[in-house]
Amino acid sequence: MAVVAQRSEKVKRHIEDTGLPLDLLIDDTREVVKAYGVWHQIGFDAWNISRPALFIIDRGGIVRYAFVADWQAEFPEHEVIVAELAKAGG
Repeated sequence: MAVVAQRSEKVKRHIEDTGLPLDLLIDDTREVVKAYGVWHQIGFDAWNISRPALFIIDRGGIVRYAFVADWQAEFPEHEVIVAELAKAGG
């Protein structure tokens, strides 16, 4: 599952274009991104948004992979995401 706190169409299109096997949850209230510690009110390149982050959590609820960016344009490569999903059994 992908959780986003931004416009859903852009993220939905990216997931469809890349073929990532993820459902999409829109975090309008930002409760989830705050709980995972990736939301920030003011940053160098944006404000009131979450930092790009990726947490792969297995079916038992264990975090198997975590990535939290320092800036908005940073994100793991598609191949890394797919490999980490495979290792976590997703």
